[in-house]
Amino acid sequence: MRSTILSRTRHWLGASALALLVGVGGVSTAFVLTGQAANAQMQNAAQIVVPQAQVQQGFADLVEAVKPAVVSILVEAEAPGRTVQRGGRDFNFEFNFPDLPEDHPFRDFFDQFGGPNGPGAPGGQSAPRRFMAAGSGFIISDDGYVVTNNHVVEDATKVTVVFEDGSEQVAEIVGTDERTDLAVLKIEGEDLPFVTFENDLEPSRVGDWVVAVGNPFGLGGTVTVGVISGAGRDIGGSNYGDFLQIDAAVNTGNSGGPAFNVNGEVVGVNTAIYSPTGGNVGIAFAIPSRTVKLIVDQLIEDGTVTRGYLGVSIQDVSRDIADSVGLPDARGAIVREPTEDGPAGAAGVESGDIIIEVDGERIDDALDLSRTIASKAPDSTVELTIWRDGAETTISVQLQQLDETAAETPEQPTPPEALPQAATALGMTLVPNGDGSGGLLIQDVDGDSAAAQRGFATGDVILEVDNKPVAEPGDFDAAVQAVRDRGLNTVLIKIARDGEARFVGLPIGDTE
Repeated sequence: MRSTILSRTRHWLGASALALLVGVGGVSTAFVLTGQAANAQMQNAAQIVVPQAQVQQGFADLVEAVKPAVVSILVEAEAPGRTVQRGGRDFNFEFNFPDLPEDHPFRDFFDQFGGPNGPGAPGGQSAPRRFMAAGSGFIISDDGYVVTNNHVVEDATKVTVVFEDGSEQVAEIVGTDERTDLAVLKIEGEDLPFVTFENDLEPSRVGDWVVAVGNPFGLGGTVTVGVISGAGRDIGGSNYGDFLQIDAAVNTGNSGGPAFNVNGEVVGVNTAIYSPTGGNVGIAFAIPSRTVKLIVDQLIEDGTVTRGYLGVSIQDVSRDIADSVGLPDARGAIVREPTEDGPAGAAGVESGDIIIEVDGERIDDALDLSRTIASKAPDSTVELTIWRDGAETTISVQLQQLDETAAETPEQPTPPEALPQAATALGMTLVPNGDGSGGLLIQDVDGDSAAAQRGFATGDVILEVDNKPVAEPGDFDAAVQAVRDRGLNTVLIKIARDGEARFVGLPIGDTE
């Protein structure tokens, strides 16, 4: 069981907090040099000069200015029957409901769970479960466009925007984007108070103040203050990562609310918390404004979001992989396979290529590549800088549109009916793969070998060694020797497990 929980921050009205997981703690130490020791230390190191911080006399003026544009979001929604949510968790129940008369005092009680025709009743159908939830949002235009989280309004049958003065207005859902967890609503009005996003040319930095305004626990407009603790965070459940981490108190019901800089500009949309208790522990995540603007503009214009599609399966470049191909830095995204009929394969991208730049922009890892390509328009052309055969090369690729609903099902390898004679290399017992798909089947792995330490396992299929297909143990030996002859101590191996291919850098030393 995980020791912490990553929780979306929509508040279920009437639900109490429920913590099922135990957190972990840590201890840190520090020391201070005083007197002569401190002076001696300073003489041996260049002194760091820190610009004097501007002392803030509170944030009341900022809050007073922006609060009229921050709204509460009330959601009426339906979910399938037979499910009851308490404390943010779903519980499934099976009941045999009595067939009570209309005026029976317990009729209303049973009806909330589906009534006599609910789950468990003979021939009955599961009735939808109706519930209410609360979140936060903010107005971004004088004609009434409102930004919030997708998970705040998903499954909604009715969305109501509540203003600072308590007035309400039913909102229309203009569009939602599940991948970035953003949604745009529309309310009627003219000359409405609204807030703006920060300038992309002068983005907030780690250590800058942030002021979060929202609707925690359904209490209404609440203000908390903190700093940006980190940037570029990748959190579970996100397709593209790149979150701001903030320590301003963000709790259930803050979802969709804005985080402001000291100029009253929106730097992010609060969307999730990381907590062992379900409440705030000083770790919250906000979608950065540059991402929000990109998605919101598309939702307002088209109601949907379109993304570029490169057509590759990729993985991060480890230090071993970088060493095996002579790449100076362990960065970029290595191509496992170009997708069949995809734009990358058609343009000449090959398995084993490492994409290190897109349009001159550095790529750090696979997630970075996914984010970068997704931000490009379909049908646009991108320049990929690729590391191949020990050198950089450039390939132009015209992107297609990402099919958000496509789901790839890898073919499962069929175990061979009979195993040919085995051979041993680098701590692995290898035999030709007998299922007709090629490669070498790993029949056994020495537990003390480098192969075992790097995760090679019985049943894996070695497809390529040093980007060369292998079908016989002799092919494996020849490819490894060629790598040694080039003066490298790590060989790049492409293996398949459960139908999915990946690359691993395997140290080979000077001798087998």
